[in-house]
Amino acid sequence: MRPSDEELRAGMVAEQIARRGVRDERVLEAMRSVPRHLFVPEHLRARAYDDQPLPIGSGQTISQPYIVAFMCERLSLTEASQVLEIGTGSGYQAAVLAELAGRVVTVEIVEVLFRRARRLLDQLGFINVKCIFADGSLGAPEYAPFDAVVVAASMTHCPSVLFDQLADGGTIIYPEGPPHGYQELVQITKLGKRLRRSELMGVRFVPMTGRLGRCRH
Repeated sequence: MRPSDEELRAGMVAEQIARRGVRDERVLEAMRSVPRHLFVPEHLRARAYDDQPLPIGSGQTISQPYIVAFMCERLSLTEASQVLEIGTGSGYQAAVLAELAGRVVTVEIVEVLFRRARRLLDQLGFINVKCIFADGSLGAPEYAPFDAVVVAASMTHCPSVLFDQLADGGTIIYPEGPPHGYQELVQITKLGKRLRRSELMGVRFVPMTGRLGRCRH
């Protein structure tokens, strides 16, 4: 008999996330709670709890579960944290962030993805998520400052406007690199007028679109 979705999620967390070093119990519980299979196309739901990205249409993907958990752990979120996510995609990472933070503002430039994600997040009761249809490379200044910013698309550099929207002591995590080729997951913490940079691991994300994406090519 096929395991239930809850059993598959528990197995995903134990085998693919905790075993690979994610230790924050709040993050692990969020990953156990959010039904990833609802965020992927119906014909791919049998693969929803595999540790890999999956296509969601419009040339975009839902991120690998381990990467989502790893990024969330690095942010050290609390129930009072205000988070900006750039690249809503399916809405999956926004849902995980919403389990950990006080409010999540998530921005998506592809209208069909924005509408689908907003509808699903509303259906699942994530009242602390604000979905915005806009160019994410501009951030969401009307909701700033943010304690954390998560970027789910690769950039050759992080635009200064995002640092302007970051609270002192806040952190940005984003994949840095070309659209096709090696990318590095980078974490930058704002400390007054200084920026502390850490390079975390090699990754592969879809490229940023919008104003920043057009400037890059």
